[in-house]
Amino acid sequence: MGAGAGAEAGTGTGADGPEADAPGAQAPEGDGGGLPDPGDAWADVTPDAARRLLVAAIEAFAERGYHATTTRDIASRAGMSPAALYIHYRTKEELLFQISKVGHQRALALLESAAGAGAGDASPAERLGALVRAFVRWHAERHTTARVVQYELHALSEEHYAEVAGLRRATEQVVRQVIEDGVAAGDFDVADVPGAALAVLSLCIDVARWFNVGGRRTPGEVGDLYADLVLRMVRPERAG
Repeated sequence: MGAGAGAEAGTGTGADGPEADAPGAQAPEGDGGGLPDPGDAWADVTPDAARRLLVAAIEAFAERGYHATTTRDIASRAGMSPAALYIHYRTKEELLFQISKVGHQRALALLESAAGAGAGDASPAERLGALVRAFVRWHAERHTTARVVQYELHALSEEHYAEVAGLRRATEQVVRQVIEDGVAAGDFDVADVPGAALAVLSLCIDVARWFNVGGRRTPGEVGDLYADLVLRMVRPERAG
């Protein structure tokens, strides 16, 4: 990053073709109802000025959209002059790229951890449930960041989009593999595994669009609900 950000992952679905942009093709209106992401979400970005600019950019992009946000808007939110932004980030698009890249890296790491937890003993259903819970909770707790990561992809340069697209493909593959394992074990009845993986990811990602911290469900409760819905979707129908 124009600073050192760690990798905790963002979000994504299929990368090339229609699936690449399906979940985040058009930015939703409004602010998703709620408070900004937890203050420690970008604590590993250094120096402090770079972190403040990045957090300010996330808030501005989520509220106004990438194209309606100016570098002056970002700098003002960070309590800095517009010229100070260019010390840490060459362009506004580079800021968006760093947000998107690190967001996707973090979500991918989260999914890999959830899908692999107890892989030797856990059933595919348990792994898929854990994966959905973790992914949904991330999108609820980090909904401001997730909205930018998912809904502003179209503004990335071709080179930067290609890099993020690779992370999105890897993210989709994690989900696809768990579903394939379930089909192979006879636990899932899924005729179209890629389509099912896309549906699962789209369902989870959409939480960032509507989640409201003042709503009646916590991130964990939404995760439990969605995990149950996904498992009902992939399990064989019971006779009778």
